[in-house]
Amino acid sequence: MEYIKIENSFPRLPRCAVTLGKFDGLHRGHRKLVENVVKWKKKGVPAVMFAFITGEKTILSRDERRSLAEELGIDIFIECPLDDRVRRMEADRFVSEILENNLHAVNVTVGKDFRFGHARMGNPELLKNMGCRIGFTTDVIPSETEGPRKISSTYVREELSCGNMEKAADLLGTPFRLDARVEHGRGLGHKELLPTLNLIPAEEKLMPPNGVYMTWTYIDGGVYPGITDVGNKPTVGGTFLAAETYLLTGGRDLYELPCRTEFLHYHRPEQKFDSLDALKKQLMADALSGKEYFGITL
Repeated sequence: MEYIKIENSFPRLPRCAVTLGKFDGLHRGHRKLVENVVKWKKKGVPAVMFAFITGEKTILSRDERRSLAEELGIDIFIECPLDDRVRRMEADRFVSEILENNLHAVNVTVGKDFRFGHARMGNPELLKNMGCRIGFTTDVIPSETEGPRKISSTYVREELSCGNMEKAADLLGTPFRLDARVEHGRGLGHKELLPTLNLIPAEEKLMPPNGVYMTWTYIDGGVYPGITDVGNKPTVGGTFLAAETYLLTGGRDLYELPCRTEFLHYHRPEQKFDSLDALKKQLMADALSGKEYFGITL
């Protein structure tokens, strides 16, 4: 997959099918848009995801979103900062200059609530009308719903904020994930507590509440059940947010390797303990709960 980050000029592409949006978490609603543009690959037309980037925390980090977009069949991933230049651009100008002259779009796929351009005046109806004159088709995809409610990034964020990982996974279409490289810690886990994989979330990554989770970890070709602690390590004077994963079925030296951790279930909130012994006792109890959760023979 080709990755393009817009910094000054917009890229010039051959004919393409493009979907537009923020694509914060690539939830089930977003995936319907992606599926629609990927169909154009059968006609020899590359599938393009054009993602507007804001300064807010995102459900997927930029690297995670690029990785998942590629897995879903996207050929070209474009990141466009939602800066003043883009915010103030009139909607019809965005269509004529960007979609027509730069991307040479033959199809544009958006959700029915999609808005763009200055004062958010651009909408699917404008895309349809201009597309008829310019020469591209517009597909407006109905919202994906969960019961009476539309699936949206806001809905996913609400579930993540209260640690409902099962519901978040349902809305996303896949478990909430953290992709990171295993970092060297202070070695306290190996010496005093349980040996863990130390993971630092990307700065823009939205994380669920601090606490302990049941997780799957994909690393070095293996898949391991584990328990993951998200937090600031208050018992040992931690000062930054990190995730520490203890692999329930063991592991070897995995430093510097990339891994993916999928969050399945929120077990308990973060706590500060009076001593390392108290912390270790709780971690052993968490490990026991993890083995019960995954059905690992004790």
